Amino acid sequence: MSISAERKEALIKEYATKEGDTGSPEVQVAVLSERIKNLTEHLSSHNKDFHSRRGLLMMVGQRRRLLEYLKSRNTGRYEKLIDRLELRR
Repeated sequence: MSISAERKEALIKEYATKEGDTGSPEVQVAVLSERIKNLTEHLSSHNKDFHSRRGLLMMVGQRRRLLEYLKSRNTGRYEKLIDRLELRR
C-alpha cells in the first residue's frame, strides 16, 4: 500500500522545483497522489478495510488543501501540476 523508497525518490526528482526540494506543494501532492492511487487499488479488493478507507479520505483531504493553497498562491503552477498529474479539478 505504501510507495517504495525508489518510487518516492523518482517522484521527488520529477516534481522538485529546485535541487533538494522535498517540501514544495508540487512534491507533496505528487507523493500523496501516488499513495492515494495505491490505496485505492488495495480497497478495490479489500472493500471492508474501513481503517485504510479512513486513511485514504484523510490523504485526499490533505491533497485538496495543498492544491487549494497552491491555487491561491500561484495559479500557473497549480494548473501545470493538475495537468501533469491528470487530476480532475
